[in-house]
Amino acid sequence: MANSSITESYESLPKWAKVLLQIFLGSIIGGVYRIIRFVEKKNIVTLVVGILVLVTGIGNFIAWIVDLVTEIVSNRITVLAD
Repeated sequence: MANSSITESYESLPKWAKVLLQIFLGSIIGGVYRIIRFVEKKNIVTLVVGILVLVTGIGNFIAWIVDLVTEIVSNRITVLAD
């Protein structure tokens, strides 16, 4: 895992594992994933969305649904996670 990032490690999990993680822990994973992605890619929008997902209730619920759908459809979190 020397050249691998944390988000790449998450993305390399099997699809069924990521969908289960999203179902049960998606409200936390979405925000943390985006914050870690900001550290890796330095996109400020990703950081702001990650913080909002973790702090706000409705943002958390919306991100949970969106992230679950994108995991099922494209096998990774894609919306506002540059």
